[in-house]
Amino acid sequence: MSYSVGQVSRFAGITVRTLHHYDEAGLLSPGDRSPAGYRRYSDADLARLQQILFYRELGFPLDEIATILADPQANALDHLRARHRLLTDQIAALQRLVEVAEHAMEVQQTGVELTPEERFEVFGEVTFDLTYATQAHLKWQHRETYQHSMARAAAHSKEDWAAIMAEAAAWRRRLTAAYDAEEPADGAHAMDLAEEHRQHLARWFTPCPTDVHGRIADGFVTDPRAFALIVPATEQRPGLAPYLHTAIHANAVRRSAAAHGD
Repeated sequence: MSYSVGQVSRFAGITVRTLHHYDEAGLLSPGDRSPAGYRRYSDADLARLQQILFYRELGFPLDEIATILADPQANALDHLRARHRLLTDQIAALQRLVEVAEHAMEVQQTGVELTPEERFEVFGEVTFDLTYATQAHLKWQHRETYQHSMARAAAHSKEDWAAIMAEAAAWRRRLTAAYDAEEPADGAHAMDLAEEHRQHLARWFTPCPTDVHGRIADGFVTDPRAFALIVPATEQRPGLAPYLHTAIHANAVRRSAAAHGD
């Protein structure tokens, strides 16, 4: 039997665009064509796609997946062992983040303020640089949006922060997946992710029109500490900050055009 691109998309739970990208990258090129010239996937193609999706779920980049599939007997186990070590390290780092967040929330709810030394002891380099937080406060403390954001943040409950962190983590996974799949930064999907981030800020912290969002994005490419607030160092890739910066500004242009009926 053979299957159309649409059928495989539904079977696998991925987009047609992703299948086309895998084909263009030489990772999964269907062996058959319909009389009209459309791609047709065989059972062997579906088996290969299942392997690709397995490795993608583990966080492998596409070029490494191609290497594994080219010689699975020789390379798969070594690659999996390396990924296992990386995932184990990330789990330990995330567990530390959970502990730090819980400690910080408990301290905030008691109304006890931390000294700079205590803040560094609690957060260390895991979340933010104290000098950056101090500079941001001195720079923006008189801005209404900054004051509103800080007031909203202070009012969040432990349950709110759990929801915020879960929402942000899910968004980061989609962002890095789009980047790893080499989807264009000014493409519809990347712009949708940028819009999700803008709405996340508006929902949890402060109104965030596109011009404000653009200024925030500018900080991602000029100060690594700003981007680390959005994507932790363990999840970053070279070029990811400019990618998000481009997506945010492209989304602003798209929204402006839509608002003016262009």
